[in-house]
Amino acid sequence: MTEPVLNIQVLDTGSSIRTKAYQALKQAITEMDIYDNKDEIRFDERQLSKRLGVSRTPIREAMTLLEQEGFVRSVPRRGIFIIRKTKREIVEMIEAWAALEGIAARLAALQATEDELNSLKDLFAAFDHRKPSEHVSEYSEANLAFHRQILRMGRNQYIIDTTDALFIHMRAIRKLTIAQDNRAERSMIDHQNIIRALEHRNADLAERLVQEHTLGLAEHVKRHGDFLP
Repeated sequence: MTEPVLNIQVLDTGSSIRTKAYQALKQAITEMDIYDNKDEIRFDERQLSKRLGVSRTPIREAMTLLEQEGFVRSVPRRGIFIIRKTKREIVEMIEAWAALEGIAARLAALQATEDELNSLKDLFAAFDHRKPSEHVSEYSEANLAFHRQILRMGRNQYIIDTTDALFIHMRAIRKLTIAQDNRAERSMIDHQNIIRALEHRNADLAERLVQEHTLGLAEHVKRHGDFLP
C-alpha cells in the first residue's frame, strides 16, 4: 500500500493565515484515504510549513483547532497524527450517519426542488451503460457526492454540520469498501430506489431506504472490517 499524501497548495499569505492553514489542512485530511494504510499517518510541521509557504506558528495553531475537532491527536515527543477509529467506533459512526441521513432524506422528500432531484440523478448518468464495478474510483466519487447531496437537500444545518465532522471517516470507509462483495452494483440499485422515493415525495420510504442502505455498510464493516483495529 502506498503512503497517503496530503494534497495541499501554497497559501496566499494575506490575512487570517491561521484560518487559511486550518482550512487547507482540514480539506487535505478529509480527502485522504486514511484507512488504506495500516501505518500511522504523522505530520511534519517543517514540511507542512514549507509546502504551505508559511511559518510554523500558523501550522501549530491550525493543528490545535484540528485536534479540538477530533481530526488529529498530539503525542508528546512523537508528533501529531491523524486520528483513525476502531472497528467498533466506525460501526457506531455509520449507525449515527444512517439516522441523520435518513432524517435528511425525509426532509428532502418534502422540500427538494426538481432541479435538485435531477442533479441527484445526473450523478449516475455515466453509469447508464457502464458497470460501476468496472469504474470503481469514478463510481466511488459519485457515491460520496450522492450522500452529501441528500444531506444538503434536507436543509437542516445541524445535520449538515454534524455529518461534516464524520465525513473524513465515512469517505475513507466508503471508498475502501465500495469494491468489495459486489457492493457497487447493489449500491447503484439502492440509489435508484432512493431517488424514486424522493421523486414521489414519499418521505417515509425515502427515510427507510436511506437508513437501510447505510446500515448495510455498517453490517459489511462488522463482517469484513478486519483492516480496522
